[in-house]
Amino acid sequence: MGQGQSNKTSIMMDNLACMRSNRLIYQHISVQLSAREILWVKGRNGSGKSTLLRQIASLLPILAGQLEVSGDIALTDEKLTFDPNLPLEKALRFWADLDDSSLSKLDDAMQLFDLVMLSTIPIRLLSTGQRKRANLARVFASEAKIYLLDEPYNGLDHDNIKALDKAMGHHQKTGGITIIASHIKPEIAVDHILDLDQAHLHKHNKGAQS
Repeated sequence: MGQGQSNKTSIMMDNLACMRSNRLIYQHISVQLSAREILWVKGRNGSGKSTLLRQIASLLPILAGQLEVSGDIALTDEKLTFDPNLPLEKALRFWADLDDSSLSKLDDAMQLFDLVMLSTIPIRLLSTGQRKRANLARVFASEAKIYLLDEPYNGLDHDNIKALDKAMGHHQKTGGITIIASHIKPEIAVDHILDLDQAHLHKHNKGAQS
């Protein structure tokens, strides 16, 4: 991953390609994102939605093309696990310390995603949806400028989807970038849609219905 020279939050992908296990996942991906923009990455299972997020986060190599990122990143990744024996709050505090997050931000994130009542419950006893909310809380407590959200709506009820949209809206207003990789259409207005099934990017008309 190349680091942009400007301090302004941005992501630039130019003809980006990725190969895994000798299989070409995608190619010719060109996207340019600026502060206060939201991108929805859509596509069938196996189209490369999670792979693209991991490539942006420098967790996978670049086969071809160019990637420049300006701004720190927080990624929701199912492979990023909490210590199963730690109570939820302690597990989140561990990641907050690694991310150099303030405890007040973590407290706010726990309240937003309705996790306070679960703070003493060991991670191993949480449901899939509760773990998803914990992972989202970790990201939104991080104070990173770029959020990479992998299937963030999975396992969330209506209230927590509204909480997620509220958090993304706040992040947008404060100059952040959010990339939502999801097979579920976001309810929040997005600025761009990247369809990996067609490797096609278009600017989204927020007033249009699709």
